[in-house]
Amino acid sequence: QVQLVESGGGLVQAGGSLRLSCEASGRTFSSYAMGWFRQAPGKEREFVAFISWRGSNTYYADSVKGRFTISRDNARNTVYLQMSSLKPEDTAVYYCAAPPPYYSGNYYYPGNYRYWGQGTQVTVSS
Repeated sequence: QVQLVESGGGLVQAGGSLRLSCEASGRTFSSYAMGWFRQAPGKEREFVAFISWRGSNTYYADSVKGRFTISRDNARNTVYLQMSSLKPEDTAVYYCAAPPPYYSGNYYYPGNYRYWGQGTQVTVSS
């Protein structure tokens, strides 16, 4: 069982930056790939970024590529999402999620993730 807790959301002006954190419980964090998703009002949950359990592979949605960076610190059981050059369309609730251990399959489909955090609100004003 993995419990995930996000933090770091808030209100920021367009062009600004935020860093989201997701802390995981348990002693086997290093065996879990991690993903970030977001959901805006009235829209479906969408993939944002993924990092493999070893941290050697990262993938991003086209809409955030070049602006967002996912990273992990296994010693701290934490995954991060550094967001820069934020746009109003980045406004959403951001969720971190973990698929089953040692996962290497499809990373952009939310249904493939087993554990979810409660979400943190990010609001970008124009």
